[in-house]
Amino acid sequence: RMAIRVILVLTLFTGLCFANLKGNLDLNARVVQSSLLHIGGVAERAVDGNRDADYGKGSCTHTKAELNPWWRADLGNVYSISKVAITNRGDCCKERLRGAQIRIGNKLENDGNNNELLETIQMFYHLPMFMMLELSSTYIYPTLAAAQNAVDGNRESVYALGSCSLTLWNTNPWWRVDLLDVYRVTRVSITNRGDCCEKTVEGIQIRIGNSLENNGNNNELAAIVGPIPLGNTKTFEFKPIKGRYVNLILPGRNEPLTLCEVEVYSGER
Repeated sequence: RMAIRVILVLTLFTGLCFANLKGNLDLNARVVQSSLLHIGGVAERAVDGNRDADYGKGSCTHTKAELNPWWRADLGNVYSISKVAITNRGDCCKERLRGAQIRIGNKLENDGNNNELLETIQMFYHLPMFMMLELSSTYIYPTLAAAQNAVDGNRESVYALGSCSLTLWNTNPWWRVDLLDVYRVTRVSITNRGDCCEKTVEGIQIRIGNSLENNGNNNELAAIVGPIPLGNTKTFEFKPIKGRYVNLILPGRNEPLTLCEVEVYSGER
């Protein structure tokens, strides 16, 4: 961990759709970037708490096409930073974050770009916008409980607000996403329901692969979900597994499966 005042993310001109630190420190940060393509891409868009990755929806930053573009957040105080999360643009241009550097420190020399190098982004994939989703069953209210609610970019965890998926009571309930291509998946984040039913996510198996045998539930086991507090998000990291399908299944249980957000991340294909 590092004690820092300034968070610096070097990015290409596609911009950022969400940049977050553990504890949401950046939601109160003063932010600036090297240039502005137009008013819809201001630096503040990356810390508005909204993960919507469609640039046209008004929640992403955008610099001009220029040499060494950058984005910076001043946290207003010195903090011990352990994690930076970035949401890439989803409607195009995913490759533009390749080579972006995350630099952290207390100096503004060279606009903060001489601070210590923390990480270089090799490649950054989130779930593609065009994908196929399926549940083992859909609850009585199909829109309210639909599979796509778990990938709408919204971590809202109150079921009645329409951002969670929910199956019927059935044995071995499951949820599946078809990424429409093969990726090396390295981690999956799950947001638990916040209004009830805290323990229902415990024991979920995350399975990844290219087979649809048994609805994809026979693919390689990547991780088993442990406790996630009500309304919280937890990330499960594992060795890279190549696959087109990502399944979440509750094996051997006869109960509903509820997911309020699922985020799948990958490195190189």
